[in-house]
Amino acid sequence: MLGLGGIGGMLAVRTGAICVGTERTVGAIEERGLTLAHGGLTTVAQPVAVTRLERPVSLLVVCVKAYDLDAALDRVDSAALDGTLVLLLLNGLEHVDALRARFEDASYKLLQVPPAVAAGSIGRVSSVSPEPGFVVQGTAAAATIAAASRDIDRERLTGALAPLDVPGIEVALLDSEEEVLWEKAARMAALAAATVASGRPVGALRNDPAWRDRMRAALEEAVAVAAADRVALTGAEQWAMIEAMPNELTTSAARDATAGRPTELDAITGSVVRAGVRLGVPTPALAALFEEARCRVP
Repeated sequence: MLGLGGIGGMLAVRTGAICVGTERTVGAIEERGLTLAHGGLTTVAQPVAVTRLERPVSLLVVCVKAYDLDAALDRVDSAALDGTLVLLLLNGLEHVDALRARFEDASYKLLQVPPAVAAGSIGRVSSVSPEPGFVVQGTAAAATIAAASRDIDRERLTGALAPLDVPGIEVALLDSEEEVLWEKAARMAALAAATVASGRPVGALRNDPAWRDRMRAALEEAVAVAAADRVALTGAEQWAMIEAMPNELTTSAARDATAGRPTELDAITGSVVRAGVRLGVPTPALAALFEEARCRVP
């Protein structure tokens, strides 16, 4: 597990994966273990934790923020990825191509079996890490991981993802990487920008007629861009997911902006706006939200 924040930490506790993280996080895990608080229960795991992955692994799950991807991968020796499936659980649209470009480096060409890449997304879960080595999962339902890969066939993908098939996690295979990415990116593009720009949670935005209209217009534009990328979504279904979210819910981008930390706003909303430009689909409402939100981030 590369990246031990809310999602990576939760997955590491549930799967018993090797943990790859910063010196601070690895030190906390070695001293106190990796703790998951969920539903009134507390689980303390004692996983292997390292600052650099050197041993070969069959599956590497990457759970870092999009802007930390390159730095995080520097913690992984290329030899450890011989024949490995790398599952990316990042937000946005552009990180899968970025990883494949990185794997064009000569050090990866020397491997007997080059690493395969899979696009992934995780949903139905809210999980945060208020301090290194401690994770709080606020949602009760099992987390759902969706995945697809153009590098390997479905049978091999199923086998490679088997370590994630544990209680509290459900794995679903989709037909294409684009479908995996867009299913979450379309609504998150509107949500991330709106929550950052307004500083308000989802319920307050839904109940404000002006913000509601802006979000719905931005969402419809994102769905149109997805359609141009051969992924069929409907604005009604995407909006229904937003309607089902708890009133107090916000986005990680909004939490980071409030705390003065770097955000994934560009990776999430920016990537959809750029996809619209690339595919010839106008996104005026989404682009306006994006620019407004950018003024509120460090």
